[in-house]
Amino acid sequence: MNALLTFAIPLLFSSLAWSGYLEHDQDVLIPDDWTDAGWVNPTEELELTFALKQQNTDLLEEILRLVSDPDSAQYGKHLTLEEVSSLVHPTELTQKVVHHWLQSHGITNCLTVRTRDFLQCTMTAEVAEKLLPGSKFHRYIRDDHSLVRSSAPYSVHDDVHQHLDFVAGLHRLPPKGQDLRKASSNRKQKRSKAGLHLGVTPSILRARYNLTATDVGTAKNNSQAVAQFLEQYFNPADLAEFMGMYGRSFKHLSQVDRVVGIQGAGKAGIEASLDVEYIMSTGANISTWVFTNQGRHESQEPFLQWIVLLSNMSDLPWVHTISYGDDEDSLSTAFMMRINTEFMKAGVRGISLLFASGDSGAGCKHLGKGQNTFRPSFPASSPYVTTVGGTSFKNPFKITYEITDYISGGGFSNVFKMPDYQASAVDGYLKTVAATLPPPSYFNTSGRAYPDMAALSDNYWVVINRVPVPWVSGTSASTPVVGGMLSLINDQRMLKGRPALGFLNPRLYKLKGQALFDVTEGCHLSCLDEQVQGKGFCAAPSWDPVTGCGTPNYPALLAALLAE
Repeated sequence: MNALLTFAIPLLFSSLAWSGYLEHDQDVLIPDDWTDAGWVNPTEELELTFALKQQNTDLLEEILRLVSDPDSAQYGKHLTLEEVSSLVHPTELTQKVVHHWLQSHGITNCLTVRTRDFLQCTMTAEVAEKLLPGSKFHRYIRDDHSLVRSSAPYSVHDDVHQHLDFVAGLHRLPPKGQDLRKASSNRKQKRSKAGLHLGVTPSILRARYNLTATDVGTAKNNSQAVAQFLEQYFNPADLAEFMGMYGRSFKHLSQVDRVVGIQGAGKAGIEASLDVEYIMSTGANISTWVFTNQGRHESQEPFLQWIVLLSNMSDLPWVHTISYGDDEDSLSTAFMMRINTEFMKAGVRGISLLFASGDSGAGCKHLGKGQNTFRPSFPASSPYVTTVGGTSFKNPFKITYEITDYISGGGFSNVFKMPDYQASAVDGYLKTVAATLPPPSYFNTSGRAYPDMAALSDNYWVVINRVPVPWVSGTSASTPVVGGMLSLINDQRMLKGRPALGFLNPRLYKLKGQALFDVTEGCHLSCLDEQVQGKGFCAAPSWDPVTGCGTPNYPALLAALLAE
């Protein structure tokens, strides 16, 4: 990050002018699994991130639409980070007002990014509580995680309210990690027979999605990445052993090229191992980066740290897969809207962002008095990412057609409106299955619908801490698998002198299911009540809110996405 620039302007802040809540709808209730360890020492240092208001976000959205639409003359004409910065950077007034506000409280230890729209500042808890009236910083502990958060909403001075989107480091405790292993005793008792398999491995994926031994990367300027949070680390020795066991039939790399962040020295995490091993299996022989959260982030959210990094690096991998999500209703609208803009900034640069759709089906929020509603997930619900759901083999021990994995996240956003690129596909689904849809009170038919596509998410083999582990499941598996295939397609595009795919969704939906295996069987889970009885949405011909447009038929998808 770049050093803070100093602005000196005659601006006075009245101590009586505090009333602006940037995140008025932010849920500040602390989940029961976190223990309040008390008020932090006033001299303890915190790091807060200030999201400065950006310019020209409407123009940014229009540019993204044009560079992502294959029918546009601007298709593939992506912007550089410098061009994005010149478009959206905060006004000089915004920068001056925010910097002076911070300096008037003695806050000078700040870093900014190249786009000048984030400031990360260090201050004591005492200063932070004066800067942000209403905030009350406590330490919270869950398992071996210790975080500092505010137990109450914060406000900002009226004079800076219009210049900020949010302040991070006060709320948004990280969600509890999922246990990705789903053991089934009757499955484990099966024995291998001719034509059968005992779980998903790279060779099974390649057979199902029609990748051959020659479908590996060769372009020198291609790269892909996974992002890890919540202190998830991979072990390079695990990756090498995994490739030695499962990568014998195709050319591959056995180590990542770059780790951005600090790689932990402890035991490997199953999430990180899964992501790295499988993006490097489908995206074989392609340079791979791992973004990993640095340290404990006691006063910061690691997901936001990754977002800030994207605004500060000119050269980034073309495909990023992220197995991270939180409930929409646990986040403020201001936060989600700003993060959505960050996704647009990545898209106009030609970066493809893939997010897991989640492992809770349609989700369920209890409204009280026996009333429930489905619970969409963010960032899966952002209209500017490609969201990946999950499937299972019809016969779990044979390479058959796919059905819905009941955990596959999907539904309709309560925050983001339905984008034009998917309106026809979603409308077709709603009309086709109208008679069997859940009650309309459970979901928002005008919201962004997700996922966009899917892949196998059930019964994976992973090497972790040098031990092969079976029965790992979740959309955390399907997402890097799809990401690796998109990296292979980027590879072929680059060899032909064409730009990276970038934001995929407008082009994906124009395929109208071409080059994808349609998934038409199965439903995912939701609320256990009389109205829906644990069932959310169900798969149907063409697009559906469980498996999206379908799963990749790689050679057909390659041909479709190579065509200009």
